[in-house]
Amino acid sequence: MPAAIRLIHPAPALAVVALSAALGAILAAQAGVPIGERWVFTVLAVAGSQIFTGATNDIADRFRDATVRPEKPIPAGELSLNAATWIVSIGLAVQLAASWRTGALPLMLGAVASGSALAYNLFLSRTPLSPLPYLISFGLLPAWIAAGIGIPVERVLPAIPLVAPFAMAAHLANTLRDFEADAAGSSRSLAQVLGRRTSRLLAAGLALAVGLGVGGALLIGGRSSPGSVALGLIGLLAIAAGTTGERRLWYGILLAAVSWTAAWALSTG
Repeated sequence: MPAAIRLIHPAPALAVVALSAALGAILAAQAGVPIGERWVFTVLAVAGSQIFTGATNDIADRFRDATVRPEKPIPAGELSLNAATWIVSIGLAVQLAASWRTGALPLMLGAVASGSALAYNLFLSRTPLSPLPYLISFGLLPAWIAAGIGIPVERVLPAIPLVAPFAMAAHLANTLRDFEADAAGSSRSLAQVLGRRTSRLLAAGLALAVGLGVGGALLIGGRSSPGSVALGLIGLLAIAAGTTGERRLWYGILLAAVSWTAAWALSTG
């Protein structure tokens, strides 16, 4: 069980599921839609997609990990390829079954998001186009959640321009954690092309720009509250602290995403 949990990359998986649950609850409250079965199935579908994505990543990288990350579950012998494939299948089955209960549009949006993540795992992660799946999958996430809980997708379209730079920051921070391993494996991801220092500064800069932009808009619009300001500052400090190291930056971006989602909820009701 510990190996299976490690296989699905629990920290980012939990962060995405928590954000999806929070965003769904916020959108439902704003639209006057009760938080019920559709919300549960939407969150469950996102959870299934995260299991599918994390497990396929480790399967696709198992030969490289045998050399540069031998402590991972598959190369360490803690989990067989067959068991990992079953975990992938279970995640995909959960996603598709849960999405099917919410309708054709969320089913399609979720399938495209997971297909994009699969393309990243199989080959795009090692090319200069490595950010593209992040932009697609995370760009679709607000629309997927909105469609899943049964509110018009148009309500979340303004969020997509904010998701894109934050998704780019998350991608760079994530790949920086494995910078040496990727270099040893002849990866040509965007972080490898840009270099370590430039990638770290760009990731932090993009994340800070999103946080400052949203916070400034809420302050100018008079929609901030002491709680939302405090949460916004926590996110900014987490990103700032992350500039001192790649792992800190990755977890800082995860913390900022949760903090800023909660701040937005407090400010918009």
